[in-house]
Amino acid sequence: MYPFSTQNGKDFQNLLSVYLDAAFFPCLREQDFWQEGWRLENENPTDPNSPLVFKGVVFNEMKGAFSDNERVYAQHLQNKLYPDHTYSVVSGGEPLAIPDLTWEQLKQFHATHYHPSNARFFTYGDLPLEQHLKQIEEEALSKFERINPNTEVPPQPHWSSPREDHVTCSPDALAPDPARQNTLCVSYLLGDITDTFEGFTLSLLSSLMISGPNSPFYKALIEPNIGTDFSSVVGYDGSTKEASFSIGLQGMAEEDTERVKQIISQTINDIIESGFEEERIDALLHKIEIQMKHQSTNFGLSLASYIASSWNHDGDPVELLQINDSVAKFKQTLKENPRFLQDKVKHYFKENTHRLTLSMSPDEVYLEKQAKAEEEKLQKKIHALSDSDKKDIYEKGLELLAAQSKTQDASCLPALKVSDIEPTIPVTPVQISTAVGVPVQYCEQPTNGLVYFRAMCSLNTLPEDLRLYVPLFCSVVTKMGCGGLDYRQQSQQMELRTGGMSVSTQVVPDSTQLDMYEQGVLLSSCLERNLPHMFHLWSDIFNNPHFDEVERLKVLVMMSAQELANGISYSGHMYAMTRAGRHLTPAGDLNETLGGMEQVKFMKRVAELSDLSQVIRTLVRIKKHLLNPDNMRCAINTTPQKMSDTAAQLESFMKDVADNRKERKPVRSNIIERPLDPSDVSGLSRKLISEHNFQPCQMKTFFQLPFPVHFISESIRTVPFSHHDYASLCILARMMTAKFLHGEIREKGGAYGGGARMGGGLFSFYSYRDPNSVQTLSAFRRGVDWAKSGQFTQQDIDEAKLSVFSAVDSPVAPADKGMGRFLSGVTDEMKQNHRERLFAVTHQSLVEVAERYLGVGQRTCGVAILGPENEAIKKDPSWIVK
Repeated sequence: MYPFSTQNGKDFQNLLSVYLDAAFFPCLREQDFWQEGWRLENENPTDPNSPLVFKGVVFNEMKGAFSDNERVYAQHLQNKLYPDHTYSVVSGGEPLAIPDLTWEQLKQFHATHYHPSNARFFTYGDLPLEQHLKQIEEEALSKFERINPNTEVPPQPHWSSPREDHVTCSPDALAPDPARQNTLCVSYLLGDITDTFEGFTLSLLSSLMISGPNSPFYKALIEPNIGTDFSSVVGYDGSTKEASFSIGLQGMAEEDTERVKQIISQTINDIIESGFEEERIDALLHKIEIQMKHQSTNFGLSLASYIASSWNHDGDPVELLQINDSVAKFKQTLKENPRFLQDKVKHYFKENTHRLTLSMSPDEVYLEKQAKAEEEKLQKKIHALSDSDKKDIYEKGLELLAAQSKTQDASCLPALKVSDIEPTIPVTPVQISTAVGVPVQYCEQPTNGLVYFRAMCSLNTLPEDLRLYVPLFCSVVTKMGCGGLDYRQQSQQMELRTGGMSVSTQVVPDSTQLDMYEQGVLLSSCLERNLPHMFHLWSDIFNNPHFDEVERLKVLVMMSAQELANGISYSGHMYAMTRAGRHLTPAGDLNETLGGMEQVKFMKRVAELSDLSQVIRTLVRIKKHLLNPDNMRCAINTTPQKMSDTAAQLESFMKDVADNRKERKPVRSNIIERPLDPSDVSGLSRKLISEHNFQPCQMKTFFQLPFPVHFISESIRTVPFSHHDYASLCILARMMTAKFLHGEIREKGGAYGGGARMGGGLFSFYSYRDPNSVQTLSAFRRGVDWAKSGQFTQQDIDEAKLSVFSAVDSPVAPADKGMGRFLSGVTDEMKQNHRERLFAVTHQSLVEVAERYLGVGQRTCGVAILGPENEAIKKDPSWIVK
């Protein structure tokens, strides 16, 4: 899929034109294949005596992708469940198979597959369709004759008896329990689900079986704490020609694998015997109903993704979009045959002989074996080379380097002009008032009748030693049970009566001073009716949570630690950036505590505790600092029709809260009050923490992890949002990314990605899935030299401005309007000032900010690298190795 979106009609035509050209008429030069695919090249391309190695963007990307054990497992599961055709191979490329692909094969593949006869087009929005069709016809379709692309996926021959298999992976240094790193899963081939209603039924059935604490498989597999989590190895997959369903568990001991197999088949029998409670089915249908009413800003794209796979296999895309028909048919069918769902379970699971049981266990020498296999492949290739071949490789390497260093002429591409951008932002009207003395922001929006409620509880009074526990508090507080409800009943009530309730940590840097910030916890929920119920649930959650349910807490801690460990190979660059900013601002320090590697390691420690009583005491202490009217503010987004009723309900909720309050004196003396609304005289304020004695310091940290690639970041302390140089630094980051860093880090360096971004008072460089380590840091430095030398054109600046404006002006959903102002105090007026400064950025101001903030003498910076063992760094005393 090649999606794009824009809010500008002219831009849409431009993009469509570029996308049609790129998809159907790409150049596909041999050099492009070497750079993006794979090549043999001297390690140092300018030194013919340096050893030959594999290079290439996709080669490194896929090596990075398979450093994630869940990805390795899911890949094996699919390949082995469909062993007889296209699904038996890795669609993105098995890293060691990539060097067998030739440029000729790539061109041949493009000619047959990237052809209108094998394409489907999807547009969404309010521009007239006829214009799109005319452009697609003229610029692409009219230049081809119909062919038979022969891309139908044949059915997978059905097995007459079940199969078992075993694979290995690399041990996970961050696993919650090092002795429990086994995964087991049973996967069922369900067959060709072209019937829309059957597909709807199966995905609903999958949710009933596995989603939430009330589901039979959650009760059978997660609650006994046999393993840590199953979210990555369960569920219905309808994206392939024939659908499949998997159920399993990760993070268990090897001796438990037999027991888990028995539990799975026993649970399937139990479901067939007893079925599902009516209330659970209602809760699930309610969830679907709310999801259909909730408006997201990428609605068009999610629709395209939703229909793509079925449509690709010749299903009916229009039928898929008529979800209400499927819901109605489902209710009717269930009424006529109450055993409808049990019959499906019996047919698709119990009586299904095409099922695969796959186990995976860690192998201490897994990474060594992989490195060895790559080395053997490399030597085999090198062995076949003559001296003149090697000379040829060296010369081609120099040619590629020269081509990568040339500035491309982009004048042939259609582009908007900066003058096409709207000079002013649309204003979002909000009303600020109070409920029992607590500030409330009301924002009337077309929300399809949904009410969105948020409460920011500031944690200024929280003692320092509790900070590390706040993310755990947020993730468990809505899942432990509360008031008269145990956690299963609570989950059921939340699904039946709301569109979800969540609690998250917030660190809001001040927009005027780098050493000021607000720390807090944000409650969010959405619902359609049942307002009093929702407020009642929130009251119970905070006044009377069941933190003493030790077994339940153990399960949640394990899942949370597992989830964090799993996320690093996807978000390594975010972890690197967070760590690099740790010693540069107080907010950066807090971000590392709440969401960085420090939090990952903390959760691993908690997961290893045999006794959680101290953790429980800590959670109870945190609770006392929350839901205190002195430290709260609320926001409501809903339709004008629902506003007054919502305000009345909120008022009585806040009365409840006020009755339960206990006076807490702030722990910190350094609290600064800021008016909520600069133009308002009501005296309502938000409280910020000011650490004016904060001393930023330089720090270089290396995290050794079992990955074959690196994630790298360098962050520099600069200026806050309201500072007049902030806009120039935003444009500089975007321009440096596109015009310099992309070429150095991806095209020459072979990393999957890299760039610079500005935010939170920090200018941050990063790279993603990068084969290099410290070399990339000098690419960052060269980026600064490039900016200081002013070797960029007005067109480069304009492109960066357009790119920054497209982010600044990206659509905001009705649910989120006014949220920037509510959370960080950034008003429309401040946004407009920032906008005007962006327009005003010049060549001179870019060179000046590069010199003023990013030059070696001027800067205070932090560096972090996540990656494989590194001897040079270990020997260098300026690095801290974790």
